[in-house]
Amino acid sequence: MNLALVVIDVQRGLFEPQPADADGVIERINALADKAREAAAPVVFVQHERAGDLEAESPGWALHPGLRVIEGDHRIRKTTPDSFLRTGLDEVLSFCGVEGVVLCGYATEFCVDTTTRSAAAHGYHVVLASDAHTTHDKPHADAQQIRAHHNATLPAIRSFGVGIRALPAAEIAFAG
Repeated sequence: MNLALVVIDVQRGLFEPQPADADGVIERINALADKAREAAAPVVFVQHERAGDLEAESPGWALHPGLRVIEGDHRIRKTTPDSFLRTGLDEVLSFCGVEGVVLCGYATEFCVDTTTRSAAAHGYHVVLASDAHTTHDKPHADAQQIRAHHNATLPAIRSFGVGIRALPAAEIAFAG
C-alpha cells in the first residue's frame, strides 16, 4: 500500500509552551519522515493558520525549528481542525497515488483526531503514530491520558470501511 506521512500543526506558536513529550514527539516525527523519504513516500507538513498568533508567514505560524524539512516535502495550509477541508490535501495525496496515511503531530484531541476521521472518511487507510502526536494538559485530563484515549478509541471506529490503526513510530514501515 502506498503511504504518505502527514505531520499536523507542529508549529512554533503551538509548541510554546511545549506540549507533553515535545522533544520525543519531534524526534519520532523526524524518524518517520526519514523512513518515508527513504521509501519515496510523500511527506506533507500541515500548518494551521488563524488571526493573531498563527497569522500566515508569522513567527508563530512557522514549522517548529526541530523538524527536518527538505526540498520536495509538501506544505499544506489549513484554517480548521480538518487537514482535508478546503486545503488541497486530498488532491496532493491522490496525485501521488497514496492509499493510506501515517498521521502525527499536534493537537491530539483536535486536529489529529479530526484529520484521522476525515482521512478515513476520504477512504484512506490510517495509521496513527501512537507516540508521535501530542497536546497540552487540560483541566479534565493530562496530555498522556488524552493521547492514550485517542490511541484506544480511534482504532475502534469501523464505520468508515477502512482501517484505523495506532502503532508506535518505530513499528511503522513505508515500504514492503
